[in-house]
Amino acid sequence: MTRILIVGPHPDDQELGMGGTIASLAAAGHEILLLDMTDGEPTPHGNRATRAIEAQRAIEILSPPDGPPIQRVCLDLPNRYVEHSIEARHAVAGAIRAHQAEIVFTPYFQDAHPDHIATTRIVEDARFDAKLTKVDMPIPPGLMEIGSPIYPKWFFYYYATHLRWVADPSFLLDITGHLETKLASIRAYETQFVMPEKNRKVVEWVEAAATYFGSRIGVQAAEPFFTKEPIGLRDVGGLV
Repeated sequence: MTRILIVGPHPDDQELGMGGTIASLAAAGHEILLLDMTDGEPTPHGNRATRAIEAQRAIEILSPPDGPPIQRVCLDLPNRYVEHSIEARHAVAGAIRAHQAEIVFTPYFQDAHPDHIATTRIVEDARFDAKLTKVDMPIPPGLMEIGSPIYPKWFFYYYATHLRWVADPSFLLDITGHLETKLASIRAYETQFVMPEKNRKVVEWVEAAATYFGSRIGVQAAEPFFTKEPIGLRDVGGLV
């Protein structure tokens, strides 16, 4: 099975952007690690302990009942102050090595949130740093050991942007059968999407977007992704 790393600036970004794909990949038996750059706090209704419980609950929802559980660790960078630095790059590179990630997902590079922009730049550079020989990388909290240098073959961007902007994806992934799981994982963040009345509409928007993108490829629901590098098909049988 494939080892996949999915990086989010804050807990809930991965679920919002690609929760259906996470559930689908996990159900297929792939080894998935969610890496949170920050704990997401402070927020109006949350706190550090509550957000950690919510983040854990979300991956329990996304994990298949009869498959390997999804892992989640937090680098604990300061929320709202994420900066592109050598230290941050090496922390993510350490996670890439420890997980031996073959595929990496990170937020789309155009965004209104500085943490999102910084995170994506960090992860892009960490992909390169992870392959460097004779350079030690730190062990991220919650991961047991550092693997050998590796350069993830595939690097994709998911959409969890704060811009009022319509995604123009490179490809869509079918999440038929996993949309309700995605929505449940988002609602697990009660302090973010249940308690604040104005944020409850976010879940509706996410559901509507999944339905719309699904309609573009003739399925019930889909999620959009972007790539700067070409994806190859062995034959047209891989097309939906």
